[in-house]
Amino acid sequence: MDFLLNENQQELAALSRRILNGQVTADRPDQAGCDGFDPALWAALARADILSAALPESVGGAGLGLLEQCSVLAEIGRAVAPAPYLESIVLDASAIVRFGTPDQQRQWAEPAGRGEFILTAALAEEDGDDPAAPSATAEPVPGGWLLSGVKTAVPAAPRAALMLVPARTPRGVAVFLVGPADAGVTVQRQQVTGGVSAGRLVLAGVELPGDRVLGGPEADPDITDWLPGRGTVGECALQLGVVERALEMTSEYARSRMQFGRPIGSFQAVAQRLADAFIDVEAVRLTMWRAAWRLSEGLPCDSSASTSAIRCIATSSRPSTTSSRVAGPPPSCAGSARHWREQADCWGN
Repeated sequence: MDFLLNENQQELAALSRRILNGQVTADRPDQAGCDGFDPALWAALARADILSAALPESVGGAGLGLLEQCSVLAEIGRAVAPAPYLESIVLDASAIVRFGTPDQQRQWAEPAGRGEFILTAALAEEDGDDPAAPSATAEPVPGGWLLSGVKTAVPAAPRAALMLVPARTPRGVAVFLVGPADAGVTVQRQQVTGGVSAGRLVLAGVELPGDRVLGGPEADPDITDWLPGRGTVGECALQLGVVERALEMTSEYARSRMQFGRPIGSFQAVAQRLADAFIDVEAVRLTMWRAAWRLSEGLPCDSSASTSAIRCIATSSRPSTTSSRVAGPPPSCAGSARHWREQADCWGN
């Protein structure tokens, strides 16, 4: 594969960075409040067509793909921006476009690309996180389905207008389109690491019509494999941006902080730490792009996605530790690098 970014990736990343730099500042990491969402930022991304760019032209997009979405995710990670682009666009809107009926695409994917509302996927449960083997159930009833179960740590759930919910049916696993206003649905806000918005979804006898099955009665069973693969690669793309920016800020500090008449970056121990952190960041970059490329080409990707996730988990805490030890104590960096280090630590821990 070619690890160089294509022209569309470069342009979309540059546009995303300009908007994010203008909306998200280092001294305001918690500007979105307790629910981890900034409506003004989301509206700005929508106006610039960043949300819709990687969706097909049939739903108002530019027909780009996963590689371009990962470029946007990396920029969101660099800014530690409160934007649920992974959940709403990369997972949900893209899944509806690929697997949904034309009516579902028009009703949900197209307005999501315009930023009119947030979508999310409820994949994790209290006893597991494999959407191909959910504990939630869906029983057929006259005219539709009856859903029961609990999903936990659902990203952006308090803001979501629609959630993709895998559930076990007598014929196998299906993915249902569940709204927070449906009778029997309860969304309880949860506090998770990283300051992101999340919720616990309780389905207490939720009756849904037949057209709320993603893709209809003959839905593609591959969707339960498709969702976690893209979710894993998307999380790795976000984390690449986080650790890349944390290392840049630490390196800048090491060049400007003077000790004994010299920049501390000139000391061998500091330089070695920064070099090791650079290698870790490049490992995250290369494994993530390899997995994203295989997914975009329709190639088997289970091992590549797993390798990328393992690399993120294994290495993300090391650049964070380097940042803490090189630039941590002085007050000059406390208000800027701290938030990036906290985000990197979420993977390492």
